[in-house]
Amino acid sequence: MDTRNSRRQATRTKLYEAAVTLIAEQGFSATTVDEIAERAGVAKGTVYYNFKSKTELFEELLRHGVGLLTASLRDAADETAERGGTRVEALDAMIRAGLVFIDRYPAFTQLYVAELWRTNRAWQSTLMVVREEAVAVVETVLREGVANGELSEEIDIPLTAAALVGMVLVAALDWQAFQRERSIDDVHAALSRLLHGRVSGR
Repeated sequence: MDTRNSRRQATRTKLYEAAVTLIAEQGFSATTVDEIAERAGVAKGTVYYNFKSKTELFEELLRHGVGLLTASLRDAADETAERGGTRVEALDAMIRAGLVFIDRYPAFTQLYVAELWRTNRAWQSTLMVVREEAVAVVETVLREGVANGELSEEIDIPLTAAALVGMVLVAALDWQAFQRERSIDDVHAALSRLLHGRVSGR
């Protein structure tokens, strides 16, 4: 049973990877199930065995991708806590984790950010749920920082969490598209300075 489940998950991962690349290249409407199957190296029937429709495949792709991002953010926060780091250090580690994720999955990130701006999609509710899950991880760290006195009680936690996630997503996409000569350490250092409020030079 475990072997069968592992095989099915491996097939789904191949379909996710094929779908995200094609949809990022040519859009959801222009991408066909035949193309997804061909890119994944499976029969068309395999796509429908795993997903009822192309829309369901895309919804599950969003869940899968943002789930991976959320897990990487949570792991960064947990690892910082385990070594006795501060909550600000946890946020800094989460920024780096986000950059590593985006560097590994640039097509998914591009697709996810593009879909956030669209409001007429069948998967809009799914998109909002997975977005909230990712942002909630950052909110938790911010609340802990406020509670232990590291961060000001005046910060707007939901908006600050969304701003931090948005900063990483947009800055990383700009890095991927226009500044590929820069290293991930360089990009992380720039965003870290913003987190620590060291932009003004004071």
